[in-house]
Amino acid sequence: MSDIWQSLLNRRMLICIFTGFASGMPLYLLITLVPAWLRSEGVGLEQIGLFALIGLPYTWKFIWAPLLDRYSLPVAGRNFGIRRSWMLSTQVLLFVAITGLGWMNPQLQLWPIAYLCALIAFLSATQDIALDAYRRQILPDHELGLGSSIHVNAYRIAGLVPGSLALILSDVLPWSSVFLITATFMFLGVGLTVCVSEPAVPSGQPVNLKSAIKEPFIEFFNRQTPRHALLVLAFMLFYKLGDSMATALATPFYIDLGFSNTQIGLVAKQAALWPMIIGGITGGVIMLKIGINRALWVFGFIQIISILGFAVLARVGEGLLLLGVIIAFEYLGVGLGTAAFVAFIARTTHPAFAATQLALFTALTALPRTVFNSTAGILVENLGWESFFYLCTLLAIPGMLLLFIVAPWHEKEDEVVR
Repeated sequence: MSDIWQSLLNRRMLICIFTGFASGMPLYLLITLVPAWLRSEGVGLEQIGLFALIGLPYTWKFIWAPLLDRYSLPVAGRNFGIRRSWMLSTQVLLFVAITGLGWMNPQLQLWPIAYLCALIAFLSATQDIALDAYRRQILPDHELGLGSSIHVNAYRIAGLVPGSLALILSDVLPWSSVFLITATFMFLGVGLTVCVSEPAVPSGQPVNLKSAIKEPFIEFFNRQTPRHALLVLAFMLFYKLGDSMATALATPFYIDLGFSNTQIGLVAKQAALWPMIIGGITGGVIMLKIGINRALWVFGFIQIISILGFAVLARVGEGLLLLGVIIAFEYLGVGLGTAAFVAFIARTTHPAFAATQLALFTALTALPRTVFNSTAGILVENLGWESFFYLCTLLAIPGMLLLFIVAPWHEKEDEVVR
């Protein structure tokens, strides 16, 4: 128990809170505050829908990630190191860019707004690369699970700034003030970057850009047999597939069952957010005791069972209490599974190539969410909701079977606290 408290209360976990908040705030600004601003200013839904394309940098960030493994940036004439120089540069530029949005007119400057939002997405994705690599280097293996879960949950909580606080302020303040206040929260990240120290340079650090591009791939495949490496990549594709598909059309599902928008807002959304956060933190603590491998097994089974809860809800079709209980259990599973999965991805990287490998792996995990989830509506139309959720349950099984190879239950792990 003392080991758990030491891990929970140490300085590294506090840093993970700040990295998560700084990482999540710009993304939620783009997906919640900007659409609300545009719509309130009379921009059409068709144009707002196209703004979803500005999220492409988050998927393609692995292209420029090698730069963040090789080069540092000069900031104010000081050497902040490779990780911190990129963190500080992107955070200051994000403050400037977000503030600039408030001084633009959506009716007259829609294209300039789109370009500026694309720049914010690029800066945000670049900040993510640097923060993920920094977190990987400062956390010892046995704290990867807890640190990753704290980062992810701080990331989600950051969404309350643009998604709640800023919207409330927009009713009483001009948009220029709303965006300035929202942008000011980036200084939490700036403060973190200035106060923390640069992690030690790991052995094998790339010596030039060519090696920064090639070595992450060579190192990953040389570390294990090519077959095992491909199975690890397949696991990253499939572990969260069923869970992700099951929640892809959650709100339309609740509407089809006859629940009102008020009921969905008050019950469904709250029953999803807080159990997911609780699940993430709980999952991180549990991993301190049982390790990442066993957590993937336990949390994976919880994910599968929770998907079946949606099938039960589809069959029963009514009951506000049942809705809340099933959603809470589903998103508890989401939080637990995500905590273990993110920790596994972090453990799979080499500290010297953390920026590139993490960017590649996270892009790979986003692929099924993008491709397979796009077919969810077609599947529901042809199968019905209940059968669709049974299919989602089946889609979760391949990832569990791959655990026998990529994360065996009895494999010894350095990160298990005894």
